[in-house]
Amino acid sequence: MRDFDRARRKAFIQQILSLITGQSQDLLSFEEVQKRLRLRNRNYRGLQQVPLDRIVGSVGRYRDFTRTFLPRGGGLRERWAAVEDRVKEGGLPPVELFLVGDVYFVRDGNHRVSIARTQGAPTIEAYVWEYPSRVPLGPDVDPDDLFIKQGYVEFLEQTHLDKLRPAQNIEPIAPGGYRELLEHIAVHRYFMDRERGGEMSYEEAVVSWYDNVYCPVVEAIRAHSVLQRFPGRTEADLYIWVSRYQYELSRRYGRSVSAEVAVDAWAERRPPLEQL
Repeated sequence: MRDFDRARRKAFIQQILSLITGQSQDLLSFEEVQKRLRLRNRNYRGLQQVPLDRIVGSVGRYRDFTRTFLPRGGGLRERWAAVEDRVKEGGLPPVELFLVGDVYFVRDGNHRVSIARTQGAPTIEAYVWEYPSRVPLGPDVDPDDLFIKQGYVEFLEQTHLDKLRPAQNIEPIAPGGYRELLEHIAVHRYFMDRERGGEMSYEEAVVSWYDNVYCPVVEAIRAHSVLQRFPGRTEADLYIWVSRYQYELSRRYGRSVSAEVAVDAWAERRPPLEQL
């Protein structure tokens, strides 16, 4: 019981620190992830040794433990202590996990994972089933990120950019980012139709926008090391902001402005008259 009480004290401290830092200490709900990422079919991956620090969620028990699987409620004491005794005797089977992206969710064996974490074990033996995901999911993801991930899934389902350009990685954090990107594609398609005198397919428009509009801005952002000045933001966020500024400059000066000039001017917040 002393091990459980010690683990609960650590959980309490984590929760206090979470209030101070604003960093979530909650496990992810697999049901919520499954719904927002639209996960469907799963594939059995066999028996594996899984790093414990990559287990970030649970099926149905995500409220019972902290992000590091420390027990939150006193009602877990008897079950936790009984499982700990059996773990010490070596009489428990492997846990069962779901894999999504680079992280795992406990299907069966939450207490075993909790005890292994408190004992400092680096890995745990597990039967693993994988749910393929169209968007990446890493160990640093928190519950609030799922809204952004859902937007990414919807964006990819509409554009199929992950299939048309597999190397893409477009993840704006700013609210409404994906909606604005879809508007950019629609506007680009409209002007390309006028230029060509015929209708461009949506698939062609997506590829053309990505290759000829999005990538040049991102390349300029990288060349000027602009992202370093905006910690916590992504290249897609900066693309959206720079695009707005590029449009503003074009209207102000009555002529097109290159991506590189717009990036430099936006980052420095100065009119690029000498470069126009």
